[in-house]
Amino acid sequence: MTAETTSRETPPLTLALAQLRVEAGALEENVDRALDAIDRAAARGADLVALPELFNVGYFAFDRYERDAQPLLGATNARLRAAAAEHDIAILAGSIVEDLGATTAVDTPADDGLANTAALFDADGDLQLVYRKHHLFGYDSAESDLLVPGERIETATIGGLTVGVTTCYDLRFPALYRRLVDAGAELVLVPSAWPYPRLEHWQTLSRARAIENQCYVATINGSGQFTDGDTGDTTTLLGRSTVTDPWGITLASTGDDPDLVMAELNREAVSAVREEFPALRDRRL
Repeated sequence: MTAETTSRETPPLTLALAQLRVEAGALEENVDRALDAIDRAAARGADLVALPELFNVGYFAFDRYERDAQPLLGATNARLRAAAAEHDIAILAGSIVEDLGATTAVDTPADDGLANTAALFDADGDLQLVYRKHHLFGYDSAESDLLVPGERIETATIGGLTVGVTTCYDLRFPALYRRLVDAGAELVLVPSAWPYPRLEHWQTLSRARAIENQCYVATINGSGQFTDGDTGDTTTLLGRSTVTDPWGITLASTGDDPDLVMAELNREAVSAVREEFPALRDRRL
């Protein structure tokens, strides 16, 4: 390989998925765990670290949503923006419960109410992308009753890769991923709170989204248990945060305990797969 060829290639993006232990309603402790994971990811050379869905309040802590809701650039994301600038590392703030009525930084889908909202900050701490969960879970969940669905489809460039975001249940809706690919996405980050027993769905759907869209898909799940105060039922997050390449091959994964999952991603790999096997170019719908 010549020096000229090397100079034209984009260096790999080192991605870290922070699979955190999430405690219901323990907002300060959960954010501290996220910041500690960011510190460790930065020390290991990460360019981008991604956090799970509702990592600060806990997805299944439905009774805390209204109490712990924040504007988009409120207290939790202010701490993450500062960490991004301090470490010179991009951060996907997995998601928070956003108070739409208090947000002024960007347009909102409603004048009031709550949303499940992810924000992507670059290495300077600047906001690059906002994604509000489009598909709200109604199966044994209060989410669809409590939240306003999102409308924005955005991408941003981080480390030479065009990045899009979806959230958890969105994995089951392939049309959303097609829209992201049409917008140029080469990597889709999927912050999640995916529970047992649907392990096979978690693994199969993420691989399918990667294969059919010929892009990297990185699923960032939480770790831990949530107990329903009314019924006493316990829900356990299955972890298994995973990076899947455009061929559907697992590059890195983990079990159900807290962990950092790291992988190097290369834009040229996306282009090569799409050129070698031109399924996206051949589609008619």
